[in-house]
Amino acid sequence: MGFPNGRRRIAVAVAALLATVAVAATVYRVLAPAEVVTPARAGYPPAASPTVGVVGRLPVAPLVVDGRLRVYAAHRQVYADRPADGRYRTTPYWSYRRWPATLDGVVASGTTVVTRWSDGRLVALDARTGRVAWRADGPAPAGERTVRRTGAATVWDPRGLLVARGSDGRQAVVAAGAERMSAVDLADGRELWQSHLTVTVPPGDADAFAGCRDALGATGSGQVMIVDSCAGPAVVEFRDAVTGAVGLRWRPPDAGDEMVATPVGCGTGRTGCTGLRTAGPGDEPGRGWLLGAGAPVAAPALDRPDAELVGGTAVAVVDGVPVGRSARTGAELWRRVGLPPVRLLAVQPDRVHLLTETNDLVTLDPATGAQRSFFALNVGSDGIGWAPGAAYAADGFVAVERLRKPVDPAGDDQRYYLTSEPLILAAT
Repeated sequence: MGFPNGRRRIAVAVAALLATVAVAATVYRVLAPAEVVTPARAGYPPAASPTVGVVGRLPVAPLVVDGRLRVYAAHRQVYADRPADGRYRTTPYWSYRRWPATLDGVVASGTTVVTRWSDGRLVALDARTGRVAWRADGPAPAGERTVRRTGAATVWDPRGLLVARGSDGRQAVVAAGAERMSAVDLADGRELWQSHLTVTVPPGDADAFAGCRDALGATGSGQVMIVDSCAGPAVVEFRDAVTGAVGLRWRPPDAGDEMVATPVGCGTGRTGCTGLRTAGPGDEPGRGWLLGAGAPVAAPALDRPDAELVGGTAVAVVDGVPVGRSARTGAELWRRVGLPPVRLLAVQPDRVHLLTETNDLVTLDPATGAQRSFFALNVGSDGIGWAPGAAYAADGFVAVERLRKPVDPAGDDQRYYLTSEPLILAAT
């Protein structure tokens, strides 16, 4: 016996409703905001002590953390492997994933790894365990940024994100967006201060002011350097990283309305910077400055656009020859003749890394110019017929992207990179 028409319609309606609820639940489970934490299941590894030379090759850019781990960036994930001197990328030691936000930047200090996401969320992870240490809200990143598959821009050059150590020893995580900048305590994520644009943005004109305050880096004395061009000619603002108080607003003498400022003498993530180079737009010559307690002091040894500051030494390659000068007086301290023609690749506090035309890595002592190591950047059967891309140096390691010749900046990743494992990692 069949159902009466009325009951049949009710049954069909109920079945349709249940199906809709099931579909909605499935969609919610798939698309709802979520995070997945996969903590470490093994002990924290000891500090690496690698043998000098090429360590290995990697498919993505490593950020060396605490001398023990390598941290990597993916589109919606940050993860780590071990040891820091491993020949290849290994199974993740820990990982952290968010959805639907995308990863925008990564910085680290000690055993804390701080991640910034496209929705402005800051999430700090304990590098020893991979567990979340704290979460905090911050300004969303300003605009979009192109990041290639290695993730080098995310971990080696995070935009609008840095860690600064205040004069009282506390560390602040500073995040800058299009209209707001804020700082939280590295220890617990507690908000320390926030600052908004000092101009009134007309309705519909927000894009015109996006990026008019650019966080350059943090000085060794605990100040955040900000280029502010929102309400007039560009100035460099020095703001206390912990309190947010503005101490100095400075412009180089005879500077034009437009100004490009580049921090020098910095650690990883543009922290502890001891110098600054300013220039006008285009090909105008630059001027170097030393940073201290007061206003920046002129340092002509840093005027060259390729000059780097390591300790008190300004290092540049002049006609293919590396030269070290006193950053304060300009006096020549050393000159390394007899090397093949080189280019300055990267620096770290006690090392200057140079690359020859045949891709040999030369490492010098910045104070004396003495050679620390010299070897070919070659691994397996890859050869040395590549062009250097982004480079990174920390904890005695050097990592370099290897690009296919001739370099095609507009090419896709397969054309752009030399191999599927384009990163070469070396210990110096």
